[in-house]
Amino acid sequence: MKILVKNKHKIAFSLFALLVFVPMNAQNATVCESKLPVDWVNPLIGTDSDYGISNGNTYPAIAMPWGMNFWTPQTGKMGDGWAYTYKSNRIKGFKQTHQPSPWMNDYGQFSIMPVTGDLKFKEEERQSWFSHKAETVTPYYYSVYLADHNVTTEITPTERAARFRFTFPETDKAYVVIDAFDKGSYVKIIPSERKIIGYTTKNSGGVPLNFKNYFVIIFDKDFEVRSTFNGDILGNALEMQADHAGAVIGFKTKAGEKVNAQVASSFISYDQAERNLKEIGKDNFDELKEKGKEIWNKELSRIKVEGGTQDQTGTFYSSLYRSLLFPRKFFEFDKNKKPVHYSPYNGKVLPGYMFVDTGFWDTFRALYPFLNLMYPELNTQMQEGLSNAFNESGWLPEWSSPGLRDIMVGNNSASIVSEAYLKSGKANKYDIENLYKAVIHGANNAGPLKAVGRAGVDSYNTLGYVPHDVVNESAARTLEYAYDDFAIYQLAKALNKPQSEIDLYKKRSLNYKNLFDPKYNLMHPKNSDGKFMEPFDPFQWFNGFTEGNSWHYSWSVFHDIQGLIDLMGGNQVFISQLDKVFSSPPIFATSNFTGGVIHEMREMQIANMGQYAHGNQPIQHMIYLYNYAAEPWKAQYWVRETMNRMYHATPDGYCGDEDNGQTSAWYVFSSLGFYPVTPASDQYVVGAPLFKKVTIELENGSKVEINAPENNDQNRYVKDLKVNGKTYTKNWLSHSELMKGATLDFDMSNTPNLKRGTAKEDAPYSLTNE
Repeated sequence: MKILVKNKHKIAFSLFALLVFVPMNAQNATVCESKLPVDWVNPLIGTDSDYGISNGNTYPAIAMPWGMNFWTPQTGKMGDGWAYTYKSNRIKGFKQTHQPSPWMNDYGQFSIMPVTGDLKFKEEERQSWFSHKAETVTPYYYSVYLADHNVTTEITPTERAARFRFTFPETDKAYVVIDAFDKGSYVKIIPSERKIIGYTTKNSGGVPLNFKNYFVIIFDKDFEVRSTFNGDILGNALEMQADHAGAVIGFKTKAGEKVNAQVASSFISYDQAERNLKEIGKDNFDELKEKGKEIWNKELSRIKVEGGTQDQTGTFYSSLYRSLLFPRKFFEFDKNKKPVHYSPYNGKVLPGYMFVDTGFWDTFRALYPFLNLMYPELNTQMQEGLSNAFNESGWLPEWSSPGLRDIMVGNNSASIVSEAYLKSGKANKYDIENLYKAVIHGANNAGPLKAVGRAGVDSYNTLGYVPHDVVNESAARTLEYAYDDFAIYQLAKALNKPQSEIDLYKKRSLNYKNLFDPKYNLMHPKNSDGKFMEPFDPFQWFNGFTEGNSWHYSWSVFHDIQGLIDLMGGNQVFISQLDKVFSSPPIFATSNFTGGVIHEMREMQIANMGQYAHGNQPIQHMIYLYNYAAEPWKAQYWVRETMNRMYHATPDGYCGDEDNGQTSAWYVFSSLGFYPVTPASDQYVVGAPLFKKVTIELENGSKVEINAPENNDQNRYVKDLKVNGKTYTKNWLSHSELMKGATLDFDMSNTPNLKRGTAKEDAPYSLTNE
């Protein structure tokens, strides 16, 4: 837009332009200042969400990496999955939470809330107004001023315990309410020990009948008021067991007096909760806070990014923070410091590791590949946990929260198990034979829940696809089962299984071809009679697909993109279909399955990227597929566009559900310049780095350095790539080679290099080319 300015107004206009545009440009200026990685993290990213539109559907998790317990301020009502929303202005308590997402809801939760003045213990009465201007949120520390009570609450956690610090005004009516919530709870006040113990059984499913979360809270001040409540009734008893039990303790305080509390919990027993409390040791609040900061900074510093804008740097480290939360540790350490766990499958206390709160339908795509790259030792513990889950339930979980849950599709535990062993299993010993047995069992049996094992398995194994008239979301299941069979094929080869077994899963991995419809050049659900389901609208959501349509799911041939290219008729047709994802209007058709518009549809509609629905997982790898058809520059363009448009370090910073680190891990990988399209392989597909320099410190001591000194918003194309000083034209990088340490030098340009990465041998792995 041109603006004509008369001479006498030039100076005034210039000053106005300076005032208006400098602050805005400062947001996009390259970061020069020295700042710790943890200081870039905004745990409020994604919290400006609700039932209708997700900008992440997250809550600020005040926790240690993969901690057993998280803490969060609670703005929602008891039992509401939206525990904290950015638009809210009142806090009802500070909740220990184990919630993986609002859609899964919480389990084992209870809350702590300070109040002053007339005693108010009911949730709606005790709540207090607050402002984000008087709120400090970091991964390791939370502070907020509660205006109605004139109290500042601070929290700093360990993995299984936490310290609270309340700064009270001068009053003889200072209280702390402990709310054990409804659905069965218990509290006991022990004044002589300044202690409260109790348990909560509140959950949203996926737990045995004997499930309890036992907690212990110890204060540093004598109790002058000691009461318990049963629902809405407050009494003088020191002990209460009820559907909804809670406790209130009170005391007189001086102006600015700080009252400290230590809290821990256990899924095993009160004794174990006391043992977990020892994680705090002798550290006071500030010492524990500093240790928490050091822990987070150590983990975040393993990837050092330089030369990005403030928004890019903040978004990167905020996404990295969210990539280090799930799956959560569900094990504790016994008196001999050995890992033990309460089994969310059979209710017994058993030795060994256990991790929970992740849905493999989401996280097999990028989150677990990230763990295999950066945390192979931790992922070994996770594999041991999966082996324990199989022993205790007879199945591998596909969604654990904390036990088996009946949600989403696929048998993607096969990818989780196979990838871990293929990338580092031989160096990290665990019972892979038991896990292989578990994978084979899951691949050939329908489970006790539709989302466990394989729904429609008999039809899949005989017809080569899941029929639409037999099982819903049939096409999504077929495509994911085929990739999962590829993962089993890869694992069977690595374990030297019989050739007949290897060949069986290789053959099944090609079942995706049975749903390809050349009429549309897309995937099309089939009925059991072998005919395509009619009527068919590729823009209709859920009609054979999961949280998406055919335009989203037709690319779910993670292991054999060349085979998909061949089905479509070659590179040009394939590229044309990829282009149509972005050029098509963002329309959607509902189906009887959904009953109406769901938030994922709206998020695609308002994103203005056509049918590219990055806010949901099925299509998140699709951009990288240009690399398989000799036009890698289009991947470079759209990866940067997606990072620019869809991610920010703000409360509305995501473009859909963040989902246990998956959407964050996409950003982390894409910022580095590569992405795991086929997790159960040795390759990452090349995109383009976001920063001028990245240094990755691998667990084995090796370093990966990624240099792109000319990188900026215009220079988003890869003109040339050198790996360890040698020109490299391939559109993929080897995991095993990166693990040895590597230097990647990207020469970036503002125009695409139409020659680099175009040879057939430059394409990433496909089963067809094996």
